[in-house]
Amino acid sequence: MANFSNRTLLVLLLWLFVIHSTTVAVLLIFLPQSSLDFFGYIGYQGRFFQVQGGIFHLVMAVAYLLAAIKTDKANLIIIFIIIAKTIAAIFLVTYFFMGEHIWVLLPSAIGDGAMAVLLYIFYKNYSMGKNNHQI
Repeated sequence: MANFSNRTLLVLLLWLFVIHSTTVAVLLIFLPQSSLDFFGYIGYQGRFFQVQGGIFHLVMAVAYLLAAIKTDKANLIIIFIIIAKTIAAIFLVTYFFMGEHIWVLLPSAIGDGAMAVLLYIFYKNYSMGKNNHQI
């Protein structure tokens, strides 16, 4: 089995985030509005919020990309991503239970929460290893 460094694992995770968010962005921007019914957004009209969500995912993909490319200088970006993903997960769960019961919100919350936890763990391992080498 290959022995990957903590830095390599962190960079790989960030690249997976880039791919995920870019894919979601493209789908949100280009899927027909009628396809949202499948995801539980029954009767939503207009495309503004759908496209806005796509653009937001592109913005996050850029943050992941910057962190993946300049990992050694991306401390604040990575912390921002962990905070953003945590807030997103809390919002999605809260909105599902206190607002509309749109089925896709729960898997999205689980995904965002998992991304926040994984990034926290990988970043912590990377930071601890980096700090150990600086002593």
